[in-house]
Amino acid sequence: MSTTAQEAFLRDFHARHPAVTPRALGRGRAPDGRSSYEILRDHVEGCPRVLDLGCGDGFLLDLLAEAGHEIAGIDLSAADLALARRRPSLAEVRLVEARAQDLPFPSGEFDACVSHMAFMLMPDADRIAAELARVLAPGGRLAMVLGGGPGETDEEDGYGLFRRLLHAVLDGTPAERRIPPLGDPRARNREGVDEILTPAGFAPVEWTTEPLDLGGSAEQVWSVVSTVYNLMPLDPAVVAALEAEFLAGAAELADARGRVPAALNVHVVTSRTLRSGH
Repeated sequence: MSTTAQEAFLRDFHARHPAVTPRALGRGRAPDGRSSYEILRDHVEGCPRVLDLGCGDGFLLDLLAEAGHEIAGIDLSAADLALARRRPSLAEVRLVEARAQDLPFPSGEFDACVSHMAFMLMPDADRIAAELARVLAPGGRLAMVLGGGPGETDEEDGYGLFRRLLHAVLDGTPAERRIPPLGDPRARNREGVDEILTPAGFAPVEWTTEPLDLGGSAEQVWSVVSTVYNLMPLDPAVVAALEAEFLAGAAELADARGRVPAALNVHVVTSRTLRSGH
C-alpha cells in the first residue's frame, strides 16, 4: 500500500469514527491505576513545550494542558481536530492538520513529544524520526505508547476471544475486504524502533510493557475490541454476525457480576535526542 493510500484509509476511518481511540482505551488502567494517556503525561513532566504527534480529538492534550505544559498537536484527521478545537482547554492551542513526515514547526521548538497509539501506523518512519529530532531541542524527550497485542493470561479473555473470532472471519475474507498492513513493521518491537530512531540522533529506547485492564460487560468489551481497523472494510452483515458470536462467547467468560475480563498490552517507549536534528 502506498503512503498516499495508507493515509487516505486512516483519514477515512477517523472521519467515520472520530475520537475512537480515547473512547476505546481511555478507561483502561495499568496495574498502577493510571491510564496509558496518564503514563505519557507523567513521562514528560518538567518539559515545558510538548508536541502531541497524532493528537486525535485532544484527549491527551487536555491532560497536558491541565498539567501546565505549553502544547501543540498535529493529526491527519480533520474530524478529530475539529473535536479537539471544541475543548475549552485547547481553544488557543496550535492544532494543525499535517503529516508527521513534514512537521510544520521550527527546529528546536519543543522540549518533548508524545504519541499515543499512532507512531506504529505511520509510513516513512525514518523521515518521521528525522523530523522529530529536528523539532526537539537537544536532549528533548520522546514518549510513545505503541500497541502490544493481547495481555498474557492462562485462559482466554474477552480480547483473546475477539482475536480468535476475527482471525476466523479474515481467513475467509477476500482481499478487497481486507486492509493491507499499515505503518512500518519495525515500529512494533524494541529493536525495530531503535533501528528507526538511532540514525536520527536518539538514544537507545527504554521499553516497558503495560497490561491495560479493559474488562467490563460484554457490550463494553465489544465497544473496545470492535474499534480495530480490520472491521471497516467488512460487510456490515459479517460484522453483525461477528458481534453476535462475540457477545455469546463473552457471556461464558463473565464472572458472577457479569464482568468479562479483557487485557491489552501496550508498549511504553521513551528516548531522548542526543543532538539536534538537521
